Amino acid sequence: MSEVLLLTGPCGSGKTTVARLVATGAPRPTMHLTTDEYYRGIRTGFVAPYLPGSQRQNEVVIDAVVATVGAYARGGYDVVVDGIIGPWFLAPFRTAAAQGEWTMSYIVLRPDLGTTLRRGQDRPESELTDAEALTGMHQAFADLGELERHAIDTTRLDAPQTAAEVRAAVAAGTHLLSV
Repeated sequence: MSEVLLLTGPCGSGKTTVARLVATGAPRPTMHLTTDEYYRGIRTGFVAPYLPGSQRQNEVVIDAVVATVGAYARGGYDVVVDGIIGPWFLAPFRTAAAQGEWTMSYIVLRPDLGTTLRRGQDRPESELTDAEALTGMHQAFADLGELERHAIDTTRLDAPQTAAEVRAAVAAGTHLLSV
């Protein structure tokens, strides 16, 4: 049975770096899928995913990501997905996991706001660096409700330490998402 890890959190939380480390060090065949590439592929009609008017686009992207995850999982690969996958986008993943017979862990990397802003604004110009947008994304992950136990505070962790925490959580099964 394939394992899928949804690794999320606000922009600048280290999702892509940590996902790359987790996938590269995996003991089984593993695919690292970054949702940013699905957004970057939209050449005409793109709406920044955090802006009003982006909902339908975001739903289409999530559907495409879920389909890709399913294809790799059915092929025997574990999949590490990194991207903005808030609780509001979990339903399609849960449905696919239930039908596809793969397990799924959900981990939210959540440094404090100051760390998020610093890391986010230190990224290349091609990435989201706007303080207001970064703050908004941080707030979107501030209260996870029943999923709060899926958050890992990465304020004082570097990427290798965070990857180790993520690997340990997945191995222990503490962040499995019910389907």
